[in-house]
Amino acid sequence: MAVPFFRPELHDAEVNEVVETLRSGWLTTGPRTRRFEEAFAEAVGARHAVALNSCTAGLHLATVALGLRRGQGVLVPTMTFAATAEVVLYAGAVPILVDCDPETLSLDPSIIPSTLEALETGQLPVPADTEVVGVMPVHVGGLMLDIAGLEAETAARGWWTVEDAAHAFPAAWRAGAESPWRRCGAGTADVSCYSFYANKTITTGEGGMVVSDNAELAAEIRSLSLHGLSNDAWKRYTSKGSWDYRIVAPGYKYNLTDIAAALGLRQLERAEAMRLERQAIAARFNDAFGGVDELELPPDSTDRVHSWHLYQLKLRLDRLNIDRDAFLVELRERGVGYSVHWRPLHLHPLYEGLGWRAEHCPRASEVWRRTVSLPIFPGMRDGEIREVIDAVVELCRRHRRSA
Repeated sequence: MAVPFFRPELHDAEVNEVVETLRSGWLTTGPRTRRFEEAFAEAVGARHAVALNSCTAGLHLATVALGLRRGQGVLVPTMTFAATAEVVLYAGAVPILVDCDPETLSLDPSIIPSTLEALETGQLPVPADTEVVGVMPVHVGGLMLDIAGLEAETAARGWWTVEDAAHAFPAAWRAGAESPWRRCGAGTADVSCYSFYANKTITTGEGGMVVSDNAELAAEIRSLSLHGLSNDAWKRYTSKGSWDYRIVAPGYKYNLTDIAAALGLRQLERAEAMRLERQAIAARFNDAFGGVDELELPPDSTDRVHSWHLYQLKLRLDRLNIDRDAFLVELRERGVGYSVHWRPLHLHPLYEGLGWRAEHCPRASEVWRRTVSLPIFPGMRDGEIREVIDAVVELCRRHRRSA
């Protein structure tokens, strides 16, 4: 049985909402986009939301709205997708790559002081006098990192935080069993940015959302997403609108369409149900893999609501007679889809060209060579789940290193 890495879960409700949008006569940013923004802000507990055509657009506009300037530095986890750091480069600013927590793979707030010390003493390929102004954490796989630890570091230094929450809807965090839950986006950053790409926890095909409790930041991001205009098309072309507008800033074309928002509205209604489906699959994987000595399970915690966007295993290579890449080849031969999240940024040619080397982020340099992301998605069939389990367990049995 062939098992895809991902398959979108779309119901008749999404199809019907899109058809109604097509028949409404309003296709671009309009009433459905506004409804989607309002519903999403309520879902995460944020005051303001702006729908965009990607999470990357959100990260970019957040840095623009916060005033990121050429030569300034931003701490960015090395374990992330290209977008998180490239938006810093857009401004001519400097991404300062930070090593990961080897268990969660997310940025480890506890090593921020040692990263700054390495910067100041010339141990990183960044000018020692670079002014650090912000940090862009990523909740890898949908498990939120230590928000309290991160807030302590940023507050002490007056930094802003732009949260790459591409994996983290719906997710939540608390400091301990006696502490209240905080949803990702409910004041967990100055700006939080979400992805609705095809394989994310909810999808609009392509799309994203930014949320913030800062009305001025949200308003500037909205204007910047529409060429820096003072009025968007919906406001101008409704019966109560005016044709006139003013260009108030050099902006971009980053808005979300009503066609995409139609998908998002219906997906949002099922977001928690779909999360619970992924959680149930993760539980089955954990039960099956928990006794396999060649595997490390993904972290979980009673102090986290995990979105389970990803299910990431770590191979214990010292207990196997093959490496990760050979393991993946055999998974493919069994018909099981997979991915790797990610080759760390400091090991890509772009950042190697800027002087980054494996020794600058030793944890990520080691652990990424052991990671495997397995299929996990709503609507995954029982036979598909069993096929993934059987394939992984069999490969570990066959390639177990002799004592």
